Amino acid sequence: MAEKNLLQAIHDGLAEEMRADETVMVLGEDVGRAGGVFRVTQGLHEEFGPSRVLDTPLAESLIVGSAIGLSVNGMRPVAEIQFADFILPAFDQILNEAAKFYYRSNGVWTVPLTIRAPYGAVHGGALYHSQSIEAWFCNTPGLKVVAPTFPADAKAMLKSAIRDPNPVLFLEHKRTYRLIKEDVTDEGHEVMLDKARLHREGGDITVVSYGLMLYTALEVAGKLSDEHGIGAEVVEPRTLYPLDRETILNSVKKTGKLLVISEANITGSVSGEIVAIVSAEAFEWLDAPVMRLGAPDTPAAPFARSAMDAFVPSAEKIEAAMLELARY
Repeated sequence: MAEKNLLQAIHDGLAEEMRADETVMVLGEDVGRAGGVFRVTQGLHEEFGPSRVLDTPLAESLIVGSAIGLSVNGMRPVAEIQFADFILPAFDQILNEAAKFYYRSNGVWTVPLTIRAPYGAVHGGALYHSQSIEAWFCNTPGLKVVAPTFPADAKAMLKSAIRDPNPVLFLEHKRTYRLIKEDVTDEGHEVMLDKARLHREGGDITVVSYGLMLYTALEVAGKLSDEHGIGAEVVEPRTLYPLDRETILNSVKKTGKLLVISEANITGSVSGEIVAIVSAEAFEWLDAPVMRLGAPDTPAAPFARSAMDAFVPSAEKIEAAMLELARY
């Protein structure tokens, strides 16, 4: 066991799976000799060679289309989309092909494909390097959408994704790559892809969040506990589709109050699905209206730092929402 950040944990998960299974391979833009734009795949090209760490043209439809072909012919490819914002040219390949193979073949064809994509807002990223794209894919049966925040979870869930017989979209918040560190176990640890994580227990409100917002929510929850005695129970879905409904509902039934936080646009978001589940299945336990925090419904993150700070929910906004809900 050693302390690793998110980037290092994902790298180690890839390397371990490639050593354990020669059918596991990586392909994408600059993943080979350059080691990836974020250096997640650094060193893999030297260890496994160009046939298993494959540099591709700048064409996302080709990357995913080739990976689908590889996956139905005995390989377990891990396709990297350099930024999640660039995934749209591969949208048809993912939704109409990879996600439907198992269903349309009545369970005969499987597609053991993992698609890695860095997502989330960063200062200066603006329109094409800061998007949260998860909602586009979370209404697609046949495709799992995974978004772990902490290093140990990311490594373990990447292993589970690679071993899954059908496609997994594996989202990595780019601002957490080097921000979050924790002890990460060596080979052998796995986490189920459809199980949420209870990070913090509390009896006053339930906070459901993921990505960078989860990290901020945990900090604010600790502050409110110390300063106001408010017990915020913090739940991370980890898998956004399918959601772990049981863990979320059990928490809300205990606290009676729900706040969902993400940095995606509010309208049509994963947070809306979480709220709908709670409203339908835990209404009688609610002691306050459900609340959501997220980005305003603008087309994309702004370039100016001041506007960007207003775009992403801040610690101050999260604290104000938790206090309002706790005191309702």
